[in-house]
Amino acid sequence: MTTRRSFLKKSLAFSACSFASTLGLLAPPKVFAEWRVENFKQVPLEESLKRLFKDQKITESKDIEIKIPLIAENGAIVPITVSSSLPGVRAVSIFVAKNPVPLAVRFELSPDLDPFVSARLKMAETSEVIAVAETDRGFYSARQLVKVTIGGCGG
Repeated sequence: MTTRRSFLKKSLAFSACSFASTLGLLAPPKVFAEWRVENFKQVPLEESLKRLFKDQKITESKDIEIKIPLIAENGAIVPITVSSSLPGVRAVSIFVAKNPVPLAVRFELSPDLDPFVSARLKMAETSEVIAVAETDRGFYSARQLVKVTIGGCGG
């Protein structure tokens, strides 16, 4: 049974929401990431790296840590975390060398955040996984070989 008090509360709440939406206060937040289709095309790893980083030198670094299973029992869901002690990390990109589309994911980070990202990869076959950190001083990477026993995006 609806009482007069609950009816008035619901009416007031509905009116407030309607007013807020007309002012744009309830609009969805703006997305700050930009989807670039050309970065996610089926190309070899070297071409994918070149498209994303141009001709920039990518230096191997021990300051990037990749946590990923060395043997993935299911290539369809391979958990990965990447962290770094490098200063000024602006972006972290993760590549799977032998996948049809090598760029698996790219995270653009605020300089105020700790460079720590996590994802689940889909791997076609046994392959190297490469994490590239983009900093104010340059590009740095770390690599890890992951053996896929079954599954994967190749079948």
